[in-house]
This record gives sequence, structure tokens and C-alpha cells, in this order.
Amino acid sequence: MDVDFIFKVAAIGIIVTVLNQLLVRSGREEQAMLTTLAGLVVVLLMVVKVIAELFDTVKSAFGL
Repeated sequence: MDVDFIFKVAAIGIIVTVLNQLLVRSGREEQAMLTTLAGLVVVLLMVVKVIAELFDTVKSAFGL
């Protein structure tokens, strides 16, 4: 796993957290929840991509 991947996930987390706090403090809780959900979906898609690469690497290592 690349260190850049960890930094990307952390950056998305920080951005989503700041947006969430701004929206909650301005009284827009629904948009804050949708922002958090969108951030979660983006990170999960990134993780699924990395896990697929891991499975491909393991498969090629065992010659399957």
C-alpha cells in the first residue's frame, strides 16, 4: 500500500469533517449528513479498488 493512499483518505476525512461542522453550525443538519455519507462512499470506493488490486496480486503470486 502506498503512503499517498493514506494521505488521500486522511485529506478526505479532514475536508468532510470541516464541511460537516460548518453545515451543522449553520443549521443544515441534513446537508451535513449527506456530506458525511458522500465522503464515506468516496473512501469506500477507494478502499474497494485497493482491495481488488491486493486480490489480483495474491492471485498472480500463487499462479491462479
